[in-house]
Amino acid sequence: MPDRRRHSAGVSYAAEDLKHLPGHAVEASFGCGNPLAFSSVQPGQTVLDLGCGAGLDLLLAAEKVGPKGIVIGVDMTDAMLEKAQTNIKASRLTNIQVRKGHVETLPVESSSIDWVVSNCVINLSPEKDKVFAEIARVLKPGGRMVVSDMIAEALPWWVRRSGLFPASCGGGAISEASYLAGLRGAGLDDCQILARQYYEPHQMASVAAGVLPEYLQRATFRGKPIAIDLIANLAKPIAKKIWSARIAARKPASAGAGVGPAYPVC
Repeated sequence: MPDRRRHSAGVSYAAEDLKHLPGHAVEASFGCGNPLAFSSVQPGQTVLDLGCGAGLDLLLAAEKVGPKGIVIGVDMTDAMLEKAQTNIKASRLTNIQVRKGHVETLPVESSSIDWVVSNCVINLSPEKDKVFAEIARVLKPGGRMVVSDMIAEALPWWVRRSGLFPASCGGGAISEASYLAGLRGAGLDDCQILARQYYEPHQMASVAAGVLPEYLQRATFRGKPIAIDLIANLAKPIAKKIWSARIAARKPASAGAGVGPAYPVC
């Protein structure tokens, strides 16, 4: 039986939070934190998860908002949406919708969301300003955002172009200053870093090695995995240049409340 505590950026998913959830949702989920851990999501609210994947955070949010609330997950891949739908069905929660779409052009009505959450997704977008603008658009006046994401400062050029680190949420990361400036530029305020988590080289290597072909992952020398040790050595100089953070922001209460079109639910 798998350990139903998932360790991530600065906080673990507690076993108590996961015990009622389908095992496949827990095992198939990957992120760099628990964005819902310190959020003040209330019953009856509407939560949007950007890049919902297999749906772990959808299930946790659905329990927080209760039967009178709504949780919406957006993902761009059919495979992830199918996994999320399977896990939602297994959970027997009835207040979750999933929609196919991109985080740069969300299939969500304007000013309809109380909370935007996301787990290690925004850093992967090459058009982060569009993502921040979309977050501002869909939030209700006074609505809030809490995301867990990767942050990087002064990464060497070879990391950005390596292929390994972008695939494992590293190469697309930006600095904290740029992240907060992007949120403010989209019209959000109270932009702040709530928590940070740094990783050891072997932790970073374990994630990066996961995107290698299976035969390279299995390769060993004297009983030790070659790929992880090699990547860990490469990661040593950058271990303090990349980390995960929990980032919060708020849409001003005086912001306009435009309403966009309705969108179909998968």
